[in-house]
Amino acid sequence: MKRIYTVSLFILIMITILTPITKAHANNQTYRLLLELHTSASEFEQEVIRDFPNVTVLERFDTLLNGIALEGKMTQLERITEHEDIKQAYPIMTYSVTPEKLKLIETSDLPLQKNDGQLSYTGKGIKIGVIDTGIDYTHPDLEKNYRGGYDLVDFDDDPMETTPEQGMPTIHGTHVAGIIAANGAHQGIAPDAEIYGYRALGPGGSGTSIQVIAALEKAVEDGMDIINLSLGNNVNGPDYPTSIAVNRAIEHGISVVIANGNSGPDDWTVGSPATATDAISVGASTQAYQEPFLIEPIKNKTIPLDPITNAMEWNLNRDYPIISGVLGTEPLPDATGKIVLFQRGEIPFQEKITQAKKANAQAVLIYNDSDAPIEAGIESTIDIPAAFIKREDGEWLLAQLQHQPKLWLSTSYQHHDNDVASFSSRGPVTSNWQIKPEIIAPGVDIISTVPEGYASLQGTSMAAPYVAGALAVLKQAHPDWTPGQLKAALLTQTDFLPNQEPIDQGMGQVNVQAALDTPIIIENSLLNLGWMEDKIEHRTHRLKLTNISDQPVKIQFKRPLIETGIRWTLPKTKTIAPNQTSELDLSLTVRPDQLTDGIHQNYLEMTIDEQIFQLPYLFVNQTASFPKVAGFEMEPSLKEEQIYHLRLQLAEASERVTIDLYDPVTFTYLGQVFNQEQLEAGLLEVDLDLSKIELKDFYLINVSIEKDQQTDYFQQILKP
Repeated sequence: MKRIYTVSLFILIMITILTPITKAHANNQTYRLLLELHTSASEFEQEVIRDFPNVTVLERFDTLLNGIALEGKMTQLERITEHEDIKQAYPIMTYSVTPEKLKLIETSDLPLQKNDGQLSYTGKGIKIGVIDTGIDYTHPDLEKNYRGGYDLVDFDDDPMETTPEQGMPTIHGTHVAGIIAANGAHQGIAPDAEIYGYRALGPGGSGTSIQVIAALEKAVEDGMDIINLSLGNNVNGPDYPTSIAVNRAIEHGISVVIANGNSGPDDWTVGSPATATDAISVGASTQAYQEPFLIEPIKNKTIPLDPITNAMEWNLNRDYPIISGVLGTEPLPDATGKIVLFQRGEIPFQEKITQAKKANAQAVLIYNDSDAPIEAGIESTIDIPAAFIKREDGEWLLAQLQHQPKLWLSTSYQHHDNDVASFSSRGPVTSNWQIKPEIIAPGVDIISTVPEGYASLQGTSMAAPYVAGALAVLKQAHPDWTPGQLKAALLTQTDFLPNQEPIDQGMGQVNVQAALDTPIIIENSLLNLGWMEDKIEHRTHRLKLTNISDQPVKIQFKRPLIETGIRWTLPKTKTIAPNQTSELDLSLTVRPDQLTDGIHQNYLEMTIDEQIFQLPYLFVNQTASFPKVAGFEMEPSLKEEQIYHLRLQLAEASERVTIDLYDPVTFTYLGQVFNQEQLEAGLLEVDLDLSKIELKDFYLINVSIEKDQQTDYFQQILKP
């Protein structure tokens, strides 16, 4: 962020730097604030109406958030924020950015429908709230299922996506809604579910934490069965306000599905609200796919292919000769049965491929004219295979053509198994050391609805709504199940990926049909065993297994391999009668001094009748390389100049935390604004007074965290 005091949650398919329009204290302008209160929101509303008749009450919140949204002149709002019952004031920011051009997919190029009738349930009657950038409810594939919602950016009942006239246009919420419940040319997982839109993210896909919490509250009040949040931040901690609000929503009987984040593949990259203890946090998988590449047989040269966006997929299955088309600026001779090689430049890719098509070519290669990757594509599909190749590969082929006028290329295909996407954020969560994600779903090259058509996007933003749709199908089949039972059923019947760790995949990839057919539900299936540091540590984890079939089931555990410092005590073989529930204790004894420091994770193998289940477990031994600070946010006070409200997520208890300011250019020390001892792990919120610090255009903020004779540092730039 250019201005780090903006409290922002970003949609998880893009990184966009936004500059808030400055909210100077101009007396004649109208502003909006969200106020978090110590007192009753309804009583405070009456005070505002009585004492400030020119201030408009936009909305009152009293379910997950105790607060009120106001609109008025800054002088009036400043007076209101001085009230003793104000816990915190959050400015509702607006943004000014340049819109991006959107490449659409033609209806004829849509893939097979996601729910093609194989599932016996379609989510009928299930209400799903999409907290996102809004929804284009006029889209022909969404208008049948759209039922309403609310706009927490403009505070009205029209949660439409941001249009170009309003700022940087958005498409994300419409794409997410289509994955869940599109019902037209494209179909979602639950095509008969009812969709509600809650616009918490404005122009460019950014919004405040408080807007997301307020959107959660509206969704709860509107009686949603399921809420999807394909958004997040970089705060790896369980007690961030958005995570707490999610847990409260689940207490109201609502299933909440959250994208795990796109900051992988490093550990500790999951962010709030996916860190919420009771939510279903979803990572992204690639799905199995075939990757084509070229081989020149004489020199045994392998040439990787890079797909061109909107171009026809490379599908050659025999050898073809290759010819040079140079830049494509001149008409080509007859190229029947040949691959045409073009150099990038002079004319658009579309024109090059069209030239080859007119010459009856079999396929097209375009080689780069630099080492920088090509990120562009073509506007519309041409029915001829085409791909990019690297500059060195293109130049090598041209050199070979000078000596071999007839150079042949063959196509080979490498099979890639389903895998966790490299961008998918990994766990665990700091402070409570939970395994996140808990489940994964397809999140790469996902085609869905967008304003004016369809587009392919990727990210855990696309994986989460897949799971939300699966929940809707399961909820229709079992309307009386609690959010905990629905979550347990999905996690019980996943497709386990054998080469992935627990913090990569949780229980595995979602399998909707298997969840519908499951004979048993395993609750509390992820073994989060915590922090180990004493001489001997004992942990007991309790599984709850419910047999929902009409036949008895037999439970057995495979004895894990013996490891130094680790000893498991597992239940003996047990039979659970039909429609009965049984609780089983799994005990672990650890001697930390006999183990290496850091994360220890693996799986326990359990067999139910003939089906094998892999139960992930994790504990942290003594110390680990987790981020000591996450979610550093500062925002200016509306009451006093040079006062800033700081939120700082501390991953562990600290002996001392200090905050110092420096000149970011000369590194001149400017002063200390915070110094406190013996701080607990969790969210630190404090007001910082910069009034005695020399005024600068920018400050370098240095946070020092001391524990066990070790100091960790965290730096951030602040623009006042």
